Amino acid sequence: MRLMLGMCETQSDPLRTVDWSRYMLDGVSLDQLRTFIAAADEGSFSAAGRRLRRAQSVVSQVLANLEGQLGVKLFDRSARFPVLTNQGRALLANARAVAGDVDLFKARAKRLAGGLEPELSVAVDVMFPLAPFTSAVAAFQREFPATLLKFDIESSAVVEPVLDGRCAIGVWGIGPWSIVPPQLTHERLLTVRTSMVASPQHPLARYGATVPTTVFADHIQLVHADLAIFLRGAFGVLSPRVWRLSHLGAKLAFLRAGLGFGTMPLHLVEADLASGELVQIATEDAPPGGHMITMSAAYRTDSPPGPAARWFIEHLKQIERLKQEDVQPPQLKAALPAATIRASSERRRLPNRSDVSP
Repeated sequence: MRLMLGMCETQSDPLRTVDWSRYMLDGVSLDQLRTFIAAADEGSFSAAGRRLRRAQSVVSQVLANLEGQLGVKLFDRSARFPVLTNQGRALLANARAVAGDVDLFKARAKRLAGGLEPELSVAVDVMFPLAPFTSAVAAFQREFPATLLKFDIESSAVVEPVLDGRCAIGVWGIGPWSIVPPQLTHERLLTVRTSMVASPQHPLARYGATVPTTVFADHIQLVHADLAIFLRGAFGVLSPRVWRLSHLGAKLAFLRAGLGFGTMPLHLVEADLASGELVQIATEDAPPGGHMITMSAAYRTDSPPGPAARWFIEHLKQIERLKQEDVQPPQLKAALPAATIRASSERRRLPNRSDVSP
């Protein structure tokens, strides 16, 4: 047998060669990488041994074996303390990345073994305030980096994805027109106040008091929910002339342009009402301050939320409590997550036109 630069050529088959260096590299272990990182961080093999609870001789042997397998000198041992070589510094970043990925892999496996969902899909009604929802998503990503969060913001098609199993949670508004399927369990999150509005140039704005219900039939009503719901005689439809715009930003633009009247979440039109760009239209059945819609989290009763989904629901529930934060005792406010408090501050700002896009 003849050895040539790490290649072996056998007498029985001169064309067959084996790259022994490949097998040497395949033998590099996570333990060797962690020892390399510890020695680089501590600046000496003895300190690395104390960190790893190993004898200095063991650390030295592990690193010598690693250098032999890599074919690279990682440390210059000529001085009192070992110093990383240029090659060692270059490979240290890769070693840290590999060790970090393994730690993440192990952490994710541990959480999955404990019942954590690998993926969470959420369908969200466009009526839900976006600022606190965005804050909840950001907080979720920090809390559950191993769970893939997917969500769809819909005008009304929120219940169906939950019923057929495409989404684990549906966040939707329950009003007088709503029929909650018996297969679903729902939990209250918060309330959204709505108001019938129109441009001050719209004919309906000429009425100084309550507009008679019969008058609405002569004008175009802008809606953002599924038209099929309205055809079943849903609450809130005052005109047979209906334009459906599933995007709330488009609906708001049409309202500002005087193309029709419609109901909007009050938190999206506060600035327009304050500036006079929109005016409120009083209907005969409207309570003082407008109608209230209860936003709820719904899920299949036979498929209750896992740890990540439960955390997400509870985080959204905290938003309603923050509406009273100005009168809450300091200790209660201190107990709430910082991300939720930031969401409340965000919500108190008057939205501009760029904030209405769902």
